[in-house]
Amino acid sequence: MLKRISVQHLTLGMYLHEFCGSWMEHPFWRTRFVLDDPKDLTRIRDTDIHEVWIDVSKGLDVAPGTAAVSRAEADAQVETDLGLLESQAALPLEPPLPSARAPAPMSAELRRAASICVRSKKAVVSLFNEARLGRAVDPASTQGLVEEISDSVTRSPGALISLARLKTADDYTYMHSVAVCALMVALAKQIGMDENATRIAGLAGLLHDLGKAAVPMEVLNKPGKLTDEEFTVVRSHPVAGHAMLKEGDVHPQVLDACLHHHEKVDGTGYPHRLRGEQISVLSRMTAICDVYDAITSDRPYKRGWDPSESLRRMAEWTQDHFDGRLFQAFVKTIGIYPVGSLVRLTSGRIGVVTEQAPGSLVTPRVKVFFSTKSDLRIPPETVDLAAPGCTEKIVARENPDQWRFPDLVELWSGLPRQTW
Repeated sequence: MLKRISVQHLTLGMYLHEFCGSWMEHPFWRTRFVLDDPKDLTRIRDTDIHEVWIDVSKGLDVAPGTAAVSRAEADAQVETDLGLLESQAALPLEPPLPSARAPAPMSAELRRAASICVRSKKAVVSLFNEARLGRAVDPASTQGLVEEISDSVTRSPGALISLARLKTADDYTYMHSVAVCALMVALAKQIGMDENATRIAGLAGLLHDLGKAAVPMEVLNKPGKLTDEEFTVVRSHPVAGHAMLKEGDVHPQVLDACLHHHEKVDGTGYPHRLRGEQISVLSRMTAICDVYDAITSDRPYKRGWDPSESLRRMAEWTQDHFDGRLFQAFVKTIGIYPVGSLVRLTSGRIGVVTEQAPGSLVTPRVKVFFSTKSDLRIPPETVDLAAPGCTEKIVARENPDQWRFPDLVELWSGLPRQTW
């Protein structure tokens, strides 16, 4: 049985199942182990992680009367919170601009988005190489890239965002910048930012991690546990990136997002432990987009989480980590079941989400391809859950790691593996 407890209630002999927070916030390369080393207990309490999940069937339980939340209780609260989003009004910071055109079908944009990803990666690699050589960033050189990404998101928000999530360990840092740029543009449009503010948001996403150019590659891509010294170096990247960008003519809001995208609303983030509205709107947006892409992407030491599962875990952390209203807007941007989520329908068929439905968070298009009743693959079929008369509904999220379907990405993207 799993229980969520404060790190202050952790004791030796407990089985640590999972940290309640992104793995960017702690130096442990694994999260499931019996806590038997006093040094590990001290290190956990010294991190920015406030809560953890323990498995009381594999280790010690908390003392009677200690505050704890069960997995079922936590899941029920998240489901309630996400369910309320359907009826909540949008969060425009300014009056939304009239849309010039309807979004293009996802399928029509995916191939174009794949090409943009390839070009964007090359541009970001060049940007990081210039930074490593100590050369100032010229924002004008990135303008075309941000506009191309923004245009793709405007045509079909899910295409580029979903493809940019597919990264190898070697190109993670670069494609992460592209993905966060696309997520920032989509979120900016969701909350009604004008075109200029949206471009600034996209640029902040593209440049937020530039400071990682100052981190040795062997540390960035280390497949095992970081030493305390290495973890300190990684956490220095916001300050390093801010110093790099100050050398160029970079918008002040972009500078701020680079410096403060690891701040948390409860004041426990870094580097300045800002709290609540002390953190700029753009930095609060970047924090959400940065964490979502990080936890859904494969890393040298950890497989990425399923997109839908990632949103639910982030929802558990929102009170401490994120601006709640901006997080709600973010969920509305990508859907409760983002593209690539593995789900089970009422018929018992399993499928992967391929596209969001306009105006609905719970009725995406799903490509079904497996029957749990016969335990066999079936011919792929796209089911539009928002279509009139459709009786199918999503009844559960499925864990891709348990099913190990080898062609999951090809199923939702329709692209051959070599494309991405």
